[in-house]
Amino acid sequence: MKLAILHTLILSVLTLTVLGQSEKQLENQAQKNYIIEQSIEVLAENLENEDADFQTLLDILSIYYEKPINLNRKDIKEDLLQLMLLTEYQIESLLSHIDQNGKLISIYELQAIPGFDTKTIRNIMPFVTVNTNFDSPHTSVEDLFKNATNELFIRYSRVLEEQRGFSDISDEDWQNSPNSRYLGQPDRLYMRYRFKYLTNLSVGFTMEKDPGETMFGNKRAEELHGIKTNKGFDFYSAHFFIKDVGPIKALAVGDFQAQFGQGLTFWSGLAFGKSINILTAKRNAPGLRPYTSVDENLFLRGAGVTLGVKKNFEFTAFGSSKKIDANITSSRDTTDGSIENIAVSSFQATGSHATIGELEDKQSIQENIAGGRFAFVSRRVNVGLIGSHTTYGGDLQRNLSTYNQFQFNSNSNTVVGLDYSFIYKNFNFFGEGARSANGGTGLVSGVLASLGTNMSFTALYRNYSKDFQNLKSIAFAESSTNVNEKGIYLGFDGKINKNWTVSAYMDQFEFPWLRFRTNSVKTSGYDGILQIRYKPSRNLDMYGRVRMRNRPIDTDLQVTDIPYVVEAHQNNYRFNIVYKISPAVRLQSRVEYVTYERGGGQKESGYLVFQDINVKPMSSKFSFSFRYAIFDTESFNTRFYAYENDVLYFFAIPAYANRGTRTYLTARYKASKTIDIWLRYGQWFYNNVETIGSGLNEITGNTKSEVRALLVLRF
Repeated sequence: MKLAILHTLILSVLTLTVLGQSEKQLENQAQKNYIIEQSIEVLAENLENEDADFQTLLDILSIYYEKPINLNRKDIKEDLLQLMLLTEYQIESLLSHIDQNGKLISIYELQAIPGFDTKTIRNIMPFVTVNTNFDSPHTSVEDLFKNATNELFIRYSRVLEEQRGFSDISDEDWQNSPNSRYLGQPDRLYMRYRFKYLTNLSVGFTMEKDPGETMFGNKRAEELHGIKTNKGFDFYSAHFFIKDVGPIKALAVGDFQAQFGQGLTFWSGLAFGKSINILTAKRNAPGLRPYTSVDENLFLRGAGVTLGVKKNFEFTAFGSSKKIDANITSSRDTTDGSIENIAVSSFQATGSHATIGELEDKQSIQENIAGGRFAFVSRRVNVGLIGSHTTYGGDLQRNLSTYNQFQFNSNSNTVVGLDYSFIYKNFNFFGEGARSANGGTGLVSGVLASLGTNMSFTALYRNYSKDFQNLKSIAFAESSTNVNEKGIYLGFDGKINKNWTVSAYMDQFEFPWLRFRTNSVKTSGYDGILQIRYKPSRNLDMYGRVRMRNRPIDTDLQVTDIPYVVEAHQNNYRFNIVYKISPAVRLQSRVEYVTYERGGGQKESGYLVFQDINVKPMSSKFSFSFRYAIFDTESFNTRFYAYENDVLYFFAIPAYANRGTRTYLTARYKASKTIDIWLRYGQWFYNNVETIGSGLNEITGNTKSEVRALLVLRF
């Protein structure tokens, strides 16, 4: 009762603060934020990864909102694909309409184009415009630098409660247990500068220090363990990128990403897979792009270029050379002080260098990559031949067992592949095949179809052999790697009438060989979602969703000495409603329930309920987002992942597990046109635990609080 009264008072105050403002301005700003947040949540919810980096996606959506894509400009196909809101068939329909009827006069002319309905037009409107004056796809270097803007981001984060890794320890105990404490302080520091113009020009650098890493060295650790500690930021990144200047379609120097085809032969960086947005089944590879994130592994360091070769042909070449983290198992010092005959058991992907062991593994071996793509590219057809060769400055010697005996376990690998995408009538066929040096193969092939104005359908088949070896592969899959998997994915999105939409997918998959925690050959499972959305007005949007998952896993029952495989069933039931009280005040409520059962054992369950309040008035300098959540799960098997509003360019999709409450407040103060200040406070409260976390991150107590601050300068 008290909570309801508090909510009522807050909403009353918030509503009064936005009276008298321009409704059109408020609605545009709220629509932009809502679409960006919804896009990221839909794309990210199946990743189930608290540390996934979505900065590149937010960069793209923010750029196109600030300077929308002119639909009358030539060569806009790539830009529209990056929005992930349109299919290739819809884009081709748009371009064909312009060819036949001339340039668009109004954005509402889209209603007359096959494949465009009211929902689609509403989704893309914040990111596109119609301008009959500007028509050139290329820009001079002088104009790029003249029209570019500067951005500087400085961010600080910290967990307020003391974690075990930062507590005091005696010299003797630390000497005996060198990895029992962090070397640095619990602060997370981030700084980024970027000089950019749309997606055509980007020059900048990024620096980051993770919690536990040293900023000013650690003399005590150096004396006790004889190791050199960091001074300054732990991670540095810099890039120069230019696009569509003369014959240069793209040029990247420094840190960059290279993404081709369907991600089977070569893809650096994050990619999205299954989601209720069936468009994500197909990768829309951008080729070369600048790297501006802080993941210390998913990027290339060197140079790459894409050149137009005569009409409709293009050639991309890239090279990368950088040190990477790895667990060294043996090495030999030479007379000149260098190290040779390095053997490593695995590569490290955390990017954290906060303990003695992590610091010893930091940048321990060299990774060299060379690759390229030669392609025929037209409006309807895109076919490319891709190849990459990777070598490591040490021998990878994994501790192989029966289930993973086919994994890459050498110091070099070559992968070649062929990708394609073409449009025939209202069908977009796409796919890629690849082969690794050991003879392992992979194949992914699919189709996106527009079944009238209001319906879309997609089908995708993949087949990855148990011995396909590619550490730079991230094609569509149920597993985290493209190996030992076959499957068929079917997706549907249809508008029943003006207010009702049905979306669904079903993914049936099997694993021909043994897997981790699956002691059987040829196991199978499925994953399916059915969602019904009701949007009767611009102010009300709600949906109900059912998701059913069935995956093979070894039993946890001690029946025999040899574990046998059972089915793990998980069902999620969600109801979500978004209501706009005014153009500046938006409420979101969610109720979600989950059940989990493993091999006929005890059924586990959990629930999550949260209320969001988002206030973003255009004419006010203040805006904020607030959440209050209640959750109760019987184990980590019934955990929930939910997107959270955070400061700009920081992403939070945490796991809600155990029993307790979650509260956060994110506030923004726009001091001027050039200065933005963001503050955030969040707290977890658990009423069924006495400690939070594990290992060096363990907190004694039942609360975990974090503060974050961000300063943004634009000039």
